[in-house]
Amino acid sequence: MSDEHNPKMLGCYGHDKVQTPNLDRLAASGTRFTAAYTNSPICIPARASFATGRYPHETRCWDNAMPYDGEIRGWGHHLLDEGVRVDSIGKLHYRSEKANTGFSKQHHPMHVMDGIGQVWGSVRDPLPEARPAKMLNEIGQGESNYNRYDKLIADEACKWLEHSAAEHAAKPWVLFLGFVAPHFPLVVPVEFYSLYPLDTLPPRKLDPQEGYKQHPWIERMDNFSQVDRHLTPELRKMATAAYFGLCTFVDYQIGRVIDKLFEVGLDKETRIIYTSDHGDNVGARGLWGKSNMYEEAAGIPLIAAGADVPKGKVCRTPVTLVDAYQTILQGCGYEQKEDTATLPGRSWFNIANETDDPNRIAFSEYHAASSPSGAFMIRKGRYKFIYYVGYEPELFDLENDPEETVNLAGDKAYHHVIEECNSDLTRICDPNKTDRQAKDDQNTLIEKYGGRKRALHSGTPGATPVPGQGHE
Repeated sequence: MSDEHNPKMLGCYGHDKVQTPNLDRLAASGTRFTAAYTNSPICIPARASFATGRYPHETRCWDNAMPYDGEIRGWGHHLLDEGVRVDSIGKLHYRSEKANTGFSKQHHPMHVMDGIGQVWGSVRDPLPEARPAKMLNEIGQGESNYNRYDKLIADEACKWLEHSAAEHAAKPWVLFLGFVAPHFPLVVPVEFYSLYPLDTLPPRKLDPQEGYKQHPWIERMDNFSQVDRHLTPELRKMATAAYFGLCTFVDYQIGRVIDKLFEVGLDKETRIIYTSDHGDNVGARGLWGKSNMYEEAAGIPLIAAGADVPKGKVCRTPVTLVDAYQTILQGCGYEQKEDTATLPGRSWFNIANETDDPNRIAFSEYHAASSPSGAFMIRKGRYKFIYYVGYEPELFDLENDPEETVNLAGDKAYHHVIEECNSDLTRICDPNKTDRQAKDDQNTLIEKYGGRKRALHSGTPGATPVPGQGHE
C-alpha cells in the first residue's frame, strides 16, 4: 500500500507521462480495477476500513486524530487466530506499535506521532475561518526523510522475502508493506524529478484562475486550508513534477520487492495486491492533497496478481478498501467467521473472476480536517453522487464525463438518479445523523485537549514524521 496515489497517475491507467513500469508489469500479469475507491479520502479512516472491513461511521475513526487501535478486530486478528504469520514493514498509521492491531511483528512501523495525530483537524463544529496548511512548504528535487524511509521499507522487504518467508513456508503468510510516497512533502531524488521537465507538463484541469467555480463545500474547505493560493505558476509545475517523480520513485521501490520475490522463487505461489489509502488532487480544481470525493482523491489504484487471478484483465466492478478483509482471508485459504458475516465487502479475487457488475455500490465518507460538514459518495453504474450535509449535492455521469466537469444534480432529467442514489445512501447510513455523531465524537476529543483553541495547536502540523525523526 502506498499513500496518496492518484489513480489516474500510472502508465497502466492511461497516463501518458507518469512512468510506472513495475506496476504496469504487475497489471499485465493480473487484474486492474478501474472503479476502485477509498472509504474515506484521508489516511486514518481509510486504513481503519482496510483493516476491519467496516465503514468509518462503524469504526468511528473519523479523522487523523482517531487512529485504529485494534479494538475492532480485523483480518489480521482472524489470521493470527489460525496461526498465520502476519508481518508489516513501514507505514500503518494506527494508534501505536503496542496496540494489538493484528500483526505478528511490525518492522519499522510508522504510527501517529505520540499516539495523538492531527487534533487540530477535529475542530469542525464550527469550522474555523482559516488555518493555512503546511503541506507544500518543500517542493522539488532532493531527498526527504520519507524518501529514505521508503528505501528502507524496500530493503527490509527484500530481506524478509529472502530469509523469513522460507521460515514460515509451512503455512500461508502475509507481508504488508506500507510505503509513504507519493504523499507530500513533494520532494524526490533528482533522477526521478528530472524525468518530468516543467515545460512538458500538462495544464492543470479545472483551474479556478481560469474561471472554474468550486462547489461551495469545496470552496469553504479551500478557504480554510489555503494551499494553492500561495503558489506561483512555477511552483505549481514543480509540485506536479515532484508528485509525478514520487509516483515513479515508489514504483521503483515496489519493483525491487517484486524482483526479489521472483529471485527467491516465491512468485508462483504468492498473490500480490497493490493499492493506496486514497488519492491526491495534484492541483486539479485548485486543490492539493486529498479530502474530497472527486476521482483524483477518492479513487485509488488497485491491482491484483497471482494464482487464480485473471491475467491482463480490466475489471470495471466498483470496489473499495473494505473488500480487503475477505480478499486477504481468501488469499490465505480462510473464510470469514460468523461474527463478521454482515461485513459489506467481497473478495477482489472473486470479483476479478466474475463478469463486471457496474451496479455494485462503492461508498465513501469524509468527516475530517478542513471540512465544514460530512461528505458522502455513492458510485453506482455510470453515476457518481456526492451528498454534502448542508450543501447542494453533485452528480456526475462518469461514462460521458470522466473528468467530472458537469454537475448534473440541478438537471430535472436526472431527478430519478438522485432519488435512487439517495436511497442507496440512506440504506448504508443516515448522513445527517452520521455527521452529528462525528462532530460529537470530535468535540469530546477536543475537550480532552483543553478546548478548541488549544486543540488547534495540538498534534502533527503536517506529514506524520518517520519513526525516530522530527516533523518534515
